[in-house]
Amino acid sequence: MAADAAAPSPDRFRDFVCIDWSGAAVARPPGLAVAHARAGSAAPALVNPALLHPAGGWTRPAILDWLLSHADAGTPMLVGLDLSPGFPFADHGAYFPGWADSPGDARALWALVDRLAGDEPHLAANRFIDHPEASRYFRRHGQPLGDRFGAAGRGRLREVEARQRSLALAPASCFNLVGAAQVGKSSLTGMRLLHRLGGRIPVWPFDPLPDSGPVIVEIYTSLAARAAGLPAGRSKLRDGIALDTALARLGSAAHTPLPRYTDHATDAMLTAAWLRGAAGDAALWNPPGLDAVRHTEGWTFGVG
Repeated sequence: MAADAAAPSPDRFRDFVCIDWSGAAVARPPGLAVAHARAGSAAPALVNPALLHPAGGWTRPAILDWLLSHADAGTPMLVGLDLSPGFPFADHGAYFPGWADSPGDARALWALVDRLAGDEPHLAANRFIDHPEASRYFRRHGQPLGDRFGAAGRGRLREVEARQRSLALAPASCFNLVGAAQVGKSSLTGMRLLHRLGGRIPVWPFDPLPDSGPVIVEIYTSLAARAAGLPAGRSKLRDGIALDTALARLGSAAHTPLPRYTDHATDAMLTAAWLRGAAGDAALWNPPGLDAVRHTEGWTFGVG
């Protein structure tokens, strides 16, 4: 399939995965969850990390290994990652205006983040955040606001995030690393993962869509919650009945009860079911405005 072209065929993917990501600089962040839905209407299920790592609990390197195993197997899998794979670029023509080392596209950005993070364990990115030049662009906990944070103290937004706000969603700036709504740490650790995939799994929209094998897209779990009819501000599911009600609205069968319900588990399961239905919508693969930011900022799948 040609780069930057039409949507994949309706039966291109047979497996749909949502990875609820985390930026916590610990070995096994409780915010990591992986859910898998097969084509059809069967309920999504959590992927048990103990099957791969007996110690239990996902690590970011374990997810990297799991993804690479599916690259090797050529699994026809659409993977939604709940993070931003790019920073704002279009507003200033640069990720880091005024910094000579500011990269020119997303893959160069991933490489820079991974290089400056060095050998920091768990694919964490604190060393990048604390770099004397990089730190100038972020709001960090317990530190002065970076003098290049910008946007009148609110933080810069990508084009797709501005579009999300026009849809009454509430994305936060990737340059904000403070508070419960911050997404910057998740995005930075995710960039390290994407760099270490080494191109073995294409990442939409930066890469051409291949005719087979896995593909990664950025997702926003609030889109799945909205599609399932959950009200804004009360989109977290914390019990099996609420999860099954939401899954049914997405055409999914009821799930097998979980031993424990967390926001991360239910977000991942609901979004895997949503991704299965959304993947066949050709318009979502070619939203207005995509071409201008295809190789720099990227796009959140599902935002039209």
